[in-house]
Amino acid sequence: MRSTSVKIISDGVMKIDGGSMFGLVPKVAWEGCVTTDRKNRMSLGLNCLLLQASGKNILVDTGVGCKDEDLEDDSIATVGVSHGKLVKGLKGAGLTPRDIDAVILSHLHFDHSGGCTKLNRSGGVVTTFPSATYYVQRANWEEAQNPSVRCPAVNKPENFLPLEVHGQLELLDGDSEILPGVNVMVTGGHAPGHQMVMFAHGGERVVYLGDLIPTPYHLSPSVISAFDSSPEVTLERKQHVLSEAERNDWLLVFPHGHGVKAGYLERRSEKVCLRPVDL
Repeated sequence: MRSTSVKIISDGVMKIDGGSMFGLVPKVAWEGCVTTDRKNRMSLGLNCLLLQASGKNILVDTGVGCKDEDLEDDSIATVGVSHGKLVKGLKGAGLTPRDIDAVILSHLHFDHSGGCTKLNRSGGVVTTFPSATYYVQRANWEEAQNPSVRCPAVNKPENFLPLEVHGQLELLDGDSEILPGVNVMVTGGHAPGHQMVMFAHGGERVVYLGDLIPTPYHLSPSVISAFDSSPEVTLERKQHVLSEAERNDWLLVFPHGHGVKAGYLERRSEKVCLRPVDL
């Protein structure tokens, strides 16, 4: 049996309005544990996941990518991005973009799908990983092309339409096994068709949470991003996932964790806490 491996590959750091990330939770409740700048922006990691299993190299999410030199969009309160580091991170793992066999997208918001494509020398948009099949839920693909008026700028067609043009897109309908030991589970909540990824690594399960639980701060049931399309669905699914994670000792990976990117849930004095680990 081939060995498996898992590693977080960073695309960089994004800054976003803190209030947007904490939703209905007032700033007085979170400002003591989160550092923000003078514009109330907090730093978010752009954490992608490299899985190696069944002789294949699998990338989960692609960050913002390198097409936009300077992202600033008041409609999504996103500014101050240092991004486009994914390919360099893969090089550090001994891989080139051509070595990636599969790309699994939790959803198609720009900070998760931007690295799917790049600009070629003539300024055209092409796929970043020419040998890869890109996997996304059909429901999310359809929603991305007809986004809500609440957050129309989170979906950027140049990030995902070329996947279909180049014949590299595979649409999923519900929970699926991508490769032996690599499964996706639909959660919804943050966006229609949003999915998380579970990876069987040795005797444990590694779960990439997507934006269902984007940072360790979102482990709290009350903390739900203002960007979530169905907050009540997020709450229900979050509570279920966290219960399963505690019971089965899952290693959780947070796509936007900055200081802490992964960890296990532990119960201490009747309180559930996160034990951070490095990946």
